[in-house]
Amino acid sequence: MDITAFPTEDELRATVAPVLGLAPERIELDASLVLLGLSSLEIMRLVSRWRKAGVPVQFEALVAAPTLSGWLAHFDSLRASAPTAPGAA
Repeated sequence: MDITAFPTEDELRATVAPVLGLAPERIELDASLVLLGLSSLEIMRLVSRWRKAGVPVQFEALVAAPTLSGWLAHFDSLRASAPTAPGAA
């Protein structure tokens, strides 16, 4: 798993903003992305994109906590459980 594939807060905002039709800086960390207009189909498309990049993101986790802070917490938990490459410190 490529840990560099996990999005940062800024990258996550930049990814979600165009889908919502908003400027990235307008999306609050705790704003409901669903109430802002993100559909489950769009969430699935994002999940597919991240999985192709090697991030084992879980659709259910994103739907259960549909905020940037919730998603960042999910990515952090995945990053923490990611196996390290042989020889990595």
